[in-house]
Amino acid sequence: MASIFTKIVNGDIPCYKVAETDHFLAFLDINPNAKGHTLCIPKKEVDKIFDLDEDTYNGLMAFSRKVAMAIEKTVDCKRIGMSVIGLEVPHVHVHLIPLHTMEDARFTTKVSSLSSEEFEALAKAINSNL
Repeated sequence: MASIFTKIVNGDIPCYKVAETDHFLAFLDINPNAKGHTLCIPKKEVDKIFDLDEDTYNGLMAFSRKVAMAIEKTVDCKRIGMSVIGLEVPHVHVHLIPLHTMEDARFTTKVSSLSSEEFEALAKAINSNL
């Protein structure tokens, strides 16, 4: 069965797209740790990051770096943190999280929900800084 991320890649589920290439997709996390929290995924569904072939792994890291730099230009923060946990969805994903404090990286508290319009505007703002 396709993961929720594969359904997003296929267009079956909408997302707030930040960036896309032939092989990778970045979109805003709908339950963000901080404003601008973005997920970067390979379009090919693979469960564990170290099961990716080397080219896809390196490509995902390069894509994530580019997206992180755009987030940092868009969202006021001290730095962009990166986390690869991967237990909640069986599809490789890199969390890029604008950090103000270490609490932003803990996955215990979420920011208050953004409206659809706020998500859309944020995704476009980050994309404009790619």
